[in-house]
Amino acid sequence: MYNTDSPSHAELPSTAKLIRSTVLAAIVALVLLVTVVMPAEYALDPTGVGRILGLTEMGEIKEQLAEEAAADEAAQVVAAPSPVKQQAPEAAEPAATEPVAEAAPEPEVATVEEQPAKEPAPAESQWNDEVRIVLTPGEGTEYKLTMEEGAVARFSWESEGGPINFDTHGDGSGQSISYEKGRGVPEDEGELVAAFTGNHGWFFRNRNDSDITLVLRTAGEYGQLKKML
Repeated sequence: MYNTDSPSHAELPSTAKLIRSTVLAAIVALVLLVTVVMPAEYALDPTGVGRILGLTEMGEIKEQLAEEAAADEAAQVVAAPSPVKQQAPEAAEPAATEPVAEAAPEPEVATVEEQPAKEPAPAESQWNDEVRIVLTPGEGTEYKLTMEEGAVARFSWESEGGPINFDTHGDGSGQSISYEKGRGVPEDEGELVAAFTGNHGWFFRNRNDSDITLVLRTAGEYGQLKKML
């Protein structure tokens, strides 16, 4: 039976080559960790490459989902309120009968011919954009406005069919910011002031057991309303 010959000592890589290969592999792994893994998994982007590749936004959404899941688990621990014992209504005492006075004849009123009311002219909409989105249980969506630093946009949104979770945030120019978060909110309105030039808007998620319809209206100083997710 023939066995494969063992490599000679000269054919084996030297210690210097092994060390150099190990160091090179460690550097590549570190670069991938900083530019790919950290932005995509933890929304941490110290180099800015993750934002360019769209990985940082993926990490932000994962962080939002994790926070919502933890909050939902904590909410389920709350004990249900004890039922309130209802008391039987007391029997009402019979009211004393009084003699009914004879009704006086009503005075005659001259009839005036009614004029049909004029319908008011339809007012112009105060909103530049309006979208309606149906979200199934557990489904999320994201809409953002393209805004310059210091620009002000007015907004109004409502959730038909049940409350909704939301996160108002922005990103761009190598920066990111979270303006406001809420859980189980049926509606909201106000102004959004851009902290820097970029995309600013809302991430919504339906945590109800049934479909809901989200209505989002915007107006003010922005370029366009974009669906991001």
